[in-house]
Amino acid sequence: MHLAMPARKSSNPPPYATRSTRFPMLRRSRVQAIVLCACAVGAVIFILSQIVGGSERIPSGTPPVVVVTVLDPDGYSKDYINNIKENRMEYAKKHGYATFFPTVTDYDLNGSPNSWARVPAIRHALTKFPHSTYMWYLDQNSLIMNPELTVEGHIMNPKRLEGLMIRDQSIVPPDSVIKTFGHLKGNQVDFVLTQDKDGLAQGSFIIRRGEWSKFFLDTWFDPLYRSYSFQKADTHALEHIVQWHPTILSKLGLIPQRIMNAYSKEDAAGDGIYKDGDLVIRFAGCDKGGRDCAAEAEPFSKQWKTAFRVQ
Repeated sequence: MHLAMPARKSSNPPPYATRSTRFPMLRRSRVQAIVLCACAVGAVIFILSQIVGGSERIPSGTPPVVVVTVLDPDGYSKDYINNIKENRMEYAKKHGYATFFPTVTDYDLNGSPNSWARVPAIRHALTKFPHSTYMWYLDQNSLIMNPELTVEGHIMNPKRLEGLMIRDQSIVPPDSVIKTFGHLKGNQVDFVLTQDKDGLAQGSFIIRRGEWSKFFLDTWFDPLYRSYSFQKADTHALEHIVQWHPTILSKLGLIPQRIMNAYSKEDAAGDGIYKDGDLVIRFAGCDKGGRDCAAEAEPFSKQWKTAFRVQ
């Protein structure tokens, strides 16, 4: 019995067909041309977007300003708190702004004074209104008195701000060696506030949204500063970081007190006592020394409602 043997392969197999390199070269050149065209189109679109509207697209209907007031209802009547909220809401409605009313109990202050709540409240507002340009913090014991003045026009317009800024001014009067910068332009300022006779007065201040504002608020709210026994808590912590951090001082615009933080009584800086037509009146210190915030605010409450035509 014979077994079939496998066929032997030829020792001279036919040569493989030669592959043409013409078509792959054409394909590569075509791909390169397409990639180059796509890059060129992308570059043109990017440049046009920068010229027309910048890199950020702000959704329609975004309020340009958010008025933030931390409420501490303890020791105040419901009518008083409602009056404060209504005051902000009427002003915001007139100008297309938004309002934000957290309470001191919304934030874990780890035993620090309640005044510290303003810092996380602004940080909270930046998260809640991620496209709004300005956050205006205004203390509870104050009223907006002039409905015609806007944050953008009355304060934050760069040219207006350059005319308002107090340059080469001691941060802590009368003789602090650290002074406000003398060369800042209005569009470089991200933090605007005033002074009273004792120093920085953060009962009314404005912050421009951006990466710097987050850095600043996180620095101010650092647990080290909250645990340190500053005599005036967050006020002295603010004065400390402004004087020792040039990155913060370089964004600070100090303006006259009556522009957005006029006081009803003493403790103002120079010409800082409220006069008719001013944007704000603050009853600074009315919660101490036997004073009555509601009684002090009552005549001005009638006045702002007349100005705003609120029935």
